[in-house]
Amino acid sequence: MQKIKSLMTRQGLRSPQESVNDLSPIESFRIPTKEEFRELHEEPPDPQAQQEIINSIEEVYFSNDSFDIVKYELERLPPVLSLQELEEYRDKLKQQQAAVSKKVADLILEKQPAYVEELERVTSLQTGLQLAAVICTNGRRHLNIAKEGFTQTSLGLLANQRKRQLLIGLLKSLRTIKTLQRTDVRLSEMLEEEDYPGAIQLCLECQKAASTFKHYSCISELNSKLQDTLEQIEEQLDVALSKICKNFDINHYTKVQQAYRLLGKTQTAMDQLHMHFTQAIHNTVFQVVLGYVELCAGNTDTKFQKLQYKDLCTHITSDSYIPCLADLCKALWEVMLSYYRTMQWHENHDQDEATVVSSDGNNVMGTEENSFDRNYVKKKLEHGLSRIWQDVQLKVKTYLLGTDLSNFKYDDFIFVLDVISRLMQVGEEFCGSKSEVLQESIRKQSVNYFKTYHRTRLEELRMFLENETWELCPVKSSFSILQLHEFKFMEQSRSPSVSPSKQPASAISATLTLFEQYCNGGNPFEIQADSKDDETEDVLASNGYESDEQEKSAYQEYDSDSDVPEELKRDYVDEQTGDAPIKSVSRETLRSRKRSDYNLSKVNAPILTNTTLNVIRLVGKYMQMMNILKPIAFDVIHFMSQLFDYYLYAVYTFFGRNDTFESTGLGLSSSRLRTTLNRIQESLIDLEVSADPSGTLTAAEERKEKVPSPHLSHLVVLTSGNSLYGLAERVVATESLVFLAEQFEFLQPHLDAVMPAAKKPFLQQFYSQTVSTASELRKPVYWIVAAKAIDYEQMLLLMANVKWDVKEIMSQHNVYVDALLKEFEEFNRRLNEVSKRVRIPLPVSNILWEHCIRLANRTLVEGYANVKKCSNEGRALMQLDFQQFLMKLEKLTDIRPIPDKEFVETYIKAYYLTENDMERWIKEHREYSTKQLTNLVNACLGSHINKKARQKLLAAIDDIDRPKR
Repeated sequence: MQKIKSLMTRQGLRSPQESVNDLSPIESFRIPTKEEFRELHEEPPDPQAQQEIINSIEEVYFSNDSFDIVKYELERLPPVLSLQELEEYRDKLKQQQAAVSKKVADLILEKQPAYVEELERVTSLQTGLQLAAVICTNGRRHLNIAKEGFTQTSLGLLANQRKRQLLIGLLKSLRTIKTLQRTDVRLSEMLEEEDYPGAIQLCLECQKAASTFKHYSCISELNSKLQDTLEQIEEQLDVALSKICKNFDINHYTKVQQAYRLLGKTQTAMDQLHMHFTQAIHNTVFQVVLGYVELCAGNTDTKFQKLQYKDLCTHITSDSYIPCLADLCKALWEVMLSYYRTMQWHENHDQDEATVVSSDGNNVMGTEENSFDRNYVKKKLEHGLSRIWQDVQLKVKTYLLGTDLSNFKYDDFIFVLDVISRLMQVGEEFCGSKSEVLQESIRKQSVNYFKTYHRTRLEELRMFLENETWELCPVKSSFSILQLHEFKFMEQSRSPSVSPSKQPASAISATLTLFEQYCNGGNPFEIQADSKDDETEDVLASNGYESDEQEKSAYQEYDSDSDVPEELKRDYVDEQTGDAPIKSVSRETLRSRKRSDYNLSKVNAPILTNTTLNVIRLVGKYMQMMNILKPIAFDVIHFMSQLFDYYLYAVYTFFGRNDTFESTGLGLSSSRLRTTLNRIQESLIDLEVSADPSGTLTAAEERKEKVPSPHLSHLVVLTSGNSLYGLAERVVATESLVFLAEQFEFLQPHLDAVMPAAKKPFLQQFYSQTVSTASELRKPVYWIVAAKAIDYEQMLLLMANVKWDVKEIMSQHNVYVDALLKEFEEFNRRLNEVSKRVRIPLPVSNILWEHCIRLANRTLVEGYANVKKCSNEGRALMQLDFQQFLMKLEKLTDIRPIPDKEFVETYIKAYYLTENDMERWIKEHREYSTKQLTNLVNACLGSHINKKARQKLLAAIDDIDRPKR
């Protein structure tokens, strides 16, 4: 097509036929001759046949223009030419040529309108080009005129102006470069002033400016210098960030955070901060312990600095252990407080940012990025709480276990517990941790310490008991164990932490956390002087009286008990249950008891000894340790129970053990008391004083847990009748035990609150089977006094001299009754004498009188049983004597009813029973001995019982006695 267009351009616009005729044989197909056209017109136009002919043309003929058709056909000729074949081949080629020519002609005719249209467009284009050539010629002519119209000077001015503008720009750039060269001095000043955000802002601006002038060769060196300066700023910024760990400063930290934000490294800063906190904990504890170790070593040997922290802790001496622990906790507190304040800063900062973002909704991308950074920082800080507390626990644990605390003084060890308890409180407020690591380490030390401490205290208690003279310790009537220093901790209402003397007095502190209290200053681990140095326990009375006025009004105002604490009003104890009466004691009741309660010479103060007070103090110390460290509560309560067990066993051993009276079968010791005493003896008392070298290791360990049985001091005399066989000492001993039991009852809710649920049955059993038996010890102790205070043997001799087989009813009682009543009057006088030394509580006086009366009545029955011959009138005389005795006795005592009254009357009246009634009576009344029953039957022989009946009754008595053998 291009060839056709070029041909038409050269030859001008012609007819299509003429244009076809002018085509050269090289540029176009050969034009058919007239003969060929004629042949073509003669032949019937068969399009399909024509197309098949065209398709039969070899593809090589459709190749590029460089293809040589003649050469191709000549080369295809066979070596041996055949005219006929050549003509046939020629005709074939002609047919193909004719077909192609006809196809071309058809196409030309078909495209002729388009061809004409395109030819017109070419002509129009030619005209436009000619017009453009004219315009260009005119333009060149006008440019030549302009060139000739301007002078060289005008163009020079323009060039100079342009040069001036360039030089002004260059001068500005040079001044900027000069300023950039001097920025390092300003950056150094800003770093010294700790203006990190300003320094970074300046450095970034300089870098931005340097990138603008990077085409200057001097700028490349400056750019490198600025990069080094920026790295130096980051290093100093990291150092500044590390200072936050020990002493948090809001302004300082704000600058550091702003600097990191300008660097776009907020998350990196938070990662670095946690590394610094971890390092700060390690360095802090190491430096504190190292300082004390070197101080105690007394030299500047650097060998300690090369030791590991764990090994360093083993070099701490006992004297420096507590101050080192306090300093260690104070230093760690500073680290944790800094972390707490860091979190506070981020919380406040996040709130401020959220407020700003809500008021300005622009820059969504930046807001999302800041939000992402805030969330990352928040999660990182929250996760870091437990990590930092874990590091603190491990460091303190290593320190705790590095020294054996078993030989520490109690106050020192309690101080250690106080400090660790306060530290655990810090941990709970810091991250909600239960401090299992610290609890386990302090539990190990506490159990180890407490076993040694308790063993020593038991030995001390034995020594106290063996040197105790059982003199009354004068205390005020208002005395309460809560007044003792050891129980001050019970007055606290909040959770256990440090000792009361070290707690802030402000009531607001109860609602604030430690971090809130000490956020702006102070330290919860500051060592303060113990309150014992400043306070005194106002519990002792002067000469047994709290004041002169009380001494004067002791008799007049005996019925006033307004100053007596509720705990101490429980002196009146029900002997059956051991409990205090539910209803309060009325004034009338108190007045009615004046003659029986031998305490008119003293105010109604508790009866206790120095040893009792020491035991109570020990209990307070044990509870103090238990209150601080609840995991060892069971061990502590178990050891507390041993203190009470040993005191009870000692009182029983000193004053209540008497095999002679135990064998009387009067039930003086209840089965519960006997079981308790046997348990104490088996589990706590070491009966083998000399060590057995052949014993097994297990036996040796068991004996190590036991204490030898105490021995009564030789200064205590229990054989003098004038002192009622040591009644004062017995009262002090038994009533101090009862008072001790009351204090244990008072402490039961506190013990129950800390006792593990699985071990509470032990506590319940201890109270039900041991503490409640304290009052039951009165009976066997005072029975010995009652048995010796009155001469019952003399009375039996006097009764043996009486003639009972009288024939007439007597109106005068016998002499033995008066002798017995004189014994009781003497007993009452001695009791009054003793009461001048020691107040005798009503339960004690009642038990003493009950025992004496019971023994007297049983002596009467024994005397009546010894009668060989007796008449009915003699039996009436017995009744007369007994009634006289009762009448006089009721004037001496307020006890009603008289104990064992029926025991005597029933025996006397049994003389009148018939054979059958007596046999039934014998079977029903087994409280009488075999001898008494036999003598009764023998005395009735001859009066209204014959020999046969006698044998029958004796056989019945023998049947009753047989199971007892």
